[in-house]
Amino acid sequence: MTLAGKKILLGVSGSIAAYKSAVLVRLLVKEGAEVKVVMTASASQFITPLTLSTLSRNPVLMEFVKGNTGEWNNHVELGLWADVMVIAPASAHTLGKMAHGLCDNLLLAIYLSARCPVFFAPAMDLDMLQHASTLHNIARLKSFGHRQIDPGYGELASGLTGSGRMAEPEDIVAILSKHFTHQQQLKGKQALVTAGPTYEAIDPVRFIGNSSTGKMGFAIAETLANYGATVQLIAGPTSQTIHHPQVNVTSVTSAQQMYDACVQYFPTSDIAVLSAAVADYRPITVADQKIKKKDHELTLELTKTTDIAAELGKRKKHTQIVVGFALETENERANAEKKLTGKNFDLIVLNSLNDAGAGFGHDTNKVTILDRKQRVLEINLKSKKEVAVDIVESIISYSHA
Repeated sequence: MTLAGKKILLGVSGSIAAYKSAVLVRLLVKEGAEVKVVMTASASQFITPLTLSTLSRNPVLMEFVKGNTGEWNNHVELGLWADVMVIAPASAHTLGKMAHGLCDNLLLAIYLSARCPVFFAPAMDLDMLQHASTLHNIARLKSFGHRQIDPGYGELASGLTGSGRMAEPEDIVAILSKHFTHQQQLKGKQALVTAGPTYEAIDPVRFIGNSSTGKMGFAIAETLANYGATVQLIAGPTSQTIHHPQVNVTSVTSAQQMYDACVQYFPTSDIAVLSAAVADYRPITVADQKIKKKDHELTLELTKTTDIAAELGKRKKHTQIVVGFALETENERANAEKKLTGKNFDLIVLNSLNDAGAGFGHDTNKVTILDRKQRVLEINLKSKKEVAVDIVESIISYSHA
């Protein structure tokens, strides 16, 4: 049983679908999971805490302070305790608070403290689900890397028929089982990921750089770790942060520093994902002092930087998988295919700056993944965290094909 011994924190919010939580708890416990339930006050109007406490074999948590004892339910410890947090049912009200960081009950405090993956199962009437504000909140939660458990279609409490029913407990259990199975798929594997830009110094205060934020690379590193890999992330200058016990970050500035770090870690890597936007050129001479504004023109002599991807491709062993990136503005597919073979990649992820919402600076991306086995996967616009899952699953598929 993939859920045996897993610690699952179930959040129950105020929805008629809360009655399904009883079945969900029973199934999770039957699978061997340890379940703790936290409820909102409105949820207790639909199902009693006693029912869920009896089924989970743990006290149900609702308030910050336990009765009149003065003892508090430590939301930080609970957030750290869980292997996964599931909010089911997730009402429109709770989704809105989650999306905007509001914290007026214990469930939300635990949610904001959770470092584990978060799943949410919406449950509401079809018009509420389709309202622009709800769709915005769901998209925002997905951008955080949270996973929606899609609502079902059928008769709703209002008497209308449509989407909005909370997913069936059996389906939620199956999704969680699949999630924990994924955590084992890359267990024991070493992964190298490059992310962000490089800055090539002109003088002590100026540099040549680009607009890469590193969001895509950081999302890939986190996803590889979630699938069980130990990840060495080599990051150029970026404001992105990552907190995962299986991700180690090496910060660099220049292309040469990134190359040196890659050469150090590549030989022991099973997987290398080269998503960094490395500068192609650097100044031949770097001024010791700030260059003063004197003439109308300033000429900089540039020389090529080391092509990290090409160099690693030359060193690649048959047991290693190397994934490259191609950011193109014209002849996108042809240029990507040329890089795929020319740099000895196994897979290449093609970005086009012609696609709205894709490329540098966005939380979303739209890519095409090509591999050496002539398979092509076109991925429509979605959050970069979701695209990262598609990339990692393509790597796994390639390795097993």
